[in-house]
Amino acid sequence: MYLSRYLKIYPAKNRPDHFLLYSTLRLSAVILSGAALDHARNGTLPDALRDKLAHLGMLVPDPDIEREQMRGMLDRVNAKSRRFTAMVVLNLDCNLNCGYCYEAEFRDGRYMSDATADLLVEYLLREQITRGFDVELSFYGGEPLMSLDLIRRISLPLKEQAERHGVDYRFSVVTNGTLLNRRCAEELADLGLKGAKFTLDGPKHIHNIERPYASGAGSFDAIVDNIAAIWDLVPIQLGGNFRRENYLHFPRLLDQLIERGITGGMIQSVLFTPVTPKAGCSERSSGCANPSAPWLVDAQLYLREEILKRGFATSKPKVSACIVELENNLLVSCEGEFYKCPALMGWDGFSIGNLTDGIKDYRESHAVGNWRVDSCLECAYLPLCFGGCRFMNLLQDKTVGEVDCRRDYFDAALQVIVEQDLSRAGNPGTARTALSQRAIPSPAPSGAPASAFC
Repeated sequence: MYLSRYLKIYPAKNRPDHFLLYSTLRLSAVILSGAALDHARNGTLPDALRDKLAHLGMLVPDPDIEREQMRGMLDRVNAKSRRFTAMVVLNLDCNLNCGYCYEAEFRDGRYMSDATADLLVEYLLREQITRGFDVELSFYGGEPLMSLDLIRRISLPLKEQAERHGVDYRFSVVTNGTLLNRRCAEELADLGLKGAKFTLDGPKHIHNIERPYASGAGSFDAIVDNIAAIWDLVPIQLGGNFRRENYLHFPRLLDQLIERGITGGMIQSVLFTPVTPKAGCSERSSGCANPSAPWLVDAQLYLREEILKRGFATSKPKVSACIVELENNLLVSCEGEFYKCPALMGWDGFSIGNLTDGIKDYRESHAVGNWRVDSCLECAYLPLCFGGCRFMNLLQDKTVGEVDCRRDYFDAALQVIVEQDLSRAGNPGTARTALSQRAIPSPAPSGAPASAFC
């Protein structure tokens, strides 16, 4: 048995001559003595410990076979998937006026038409539901709740037909949070609402500057009131968009929520991400951008610690890939155009079809499989990255085909993230919540322990 390629080894914190091993493929952790690690490297471990490390994915029979299995992993994921996921942009309108909004320069109140919504329903029925696929939509904008009529028009027939065909239909909303009150949430829950992402850009005095109503009035109190009103009905993810000059103030936001009675058990997860040029905020970039600038790494690790310290959940490392690699994921614009990523919407050359003509071959235009090169296949971080973000390449004037390497970021951050989670876990495992990219079903065997101490 050999040590896996997809394994990071760090000195164990506060334990001399011990080492923390972390599998980036199985998301498992183990602490070994230096002597045990030497035996692992030499192939002389006792059988029981060898079998445990193999079960955790840290020892493999053949590193070359493991490498080839990684090369084909996403093909296997795509072949097995029975869930179709789409982001649906209902409008390019909003009742807020966020200064960093990437849509501001072309926002003109455009809304998806009833005819386009009907085409979407027909497409999903024909291509997905009647073929036995579950359907999960994420309604975007603009502000999607300014298009409640379209959510009803789309969801009612899909929910009815999904039940008839024995599959699941559900949706979430990415909302600024001002309109999702209790009454609205109750109606949408009946239609299939299973989650909502709200955004608060820091404590009240900062948020009201960053995300005011179009009138100039602050929106903080309305959003917090709605969180308090619906948390027991709809799982809520909380995002926030920080800048270099204000991220140190963000923990005060969590304190203000706690003061209002909104505690960690009422929020599914909290994730603060940087304002991203030309993509606006984390509502669109979804945290995909992980630049390795020292201040940004420091900011993310600081905010992550402060989130956990206050009893809120946050993202953890997970096996993930850019959604361009996953066949059953796309975005539908309000005009009915198909894209693979919300950050690429409207960019020349990145439409992959439309509701009328279907999906065209985008493998070359989106550089699908650009990570299938030696430098990536040999990299311990490959399961967490799979070539990174196409959009980040565009922001840096690179070609889409280049690999958006995350090595510097993970070198600086991963050990701290794993240690943060281990320090707070009674059973120090590694939960699978979105860090940056789209989740891939874990290859870990069913029931495998996530961590151990030896």
